[in-house]
Amino acid sequence: MTIVVLLDAGPLGLVTNPRATPENRECNEWLETLLLNGFQVYVPEIADYEVRRELLRANKLQGIRRLDDLKNAIGYIPLNTEMMLKAAEFWAQVRQQGHPTADNKALDGDVILAAQADILSHDGNSVIIATTNVGHLNRLVTASTWQDIRV
Repeated sequence: MTIVVLLDAGPLGLVTNPRATPENRECNEWLETLLLNGFQVYVPEIADYEVRRELLRANKLQGIRRLDDLKNAIGYIPLNTEMMLKAAEFWAQVRQQGHPTADNKALDGDVILAAQADILSHDGNSVIIATTNVGHLNRLVTASTWQDIRV
């Protein structure tokens, strides 16, 4: 069974941030360790969108280049119709349960990311989302803080 790790916007922002803070360095080392040990790590399209829009707003061109380089190096999971249909199901489900993950009028990135993970798991993969905020995602799919995902 292949272990697939999807990077949520939090860790994705850390590994593509050009500033060498201790947390950014730690996250980069974590990512390298996963890759060296056979984990399949990908940038999901919805996480790319969430990070990229902020980089564009702030005109952080070096961050955009690093994001593009990372996608090319490790791989990218684009959205497709099946994923968006599953995201709509998740969106309705969490609202019916009284636990929405975003405002009703917001594009809910968490349910879209969860749908990407869910669909990828249908191929027999063990899929986990690496995040900085487990709460919303864990109600739908497997998610852990990036620091808790270890070899």
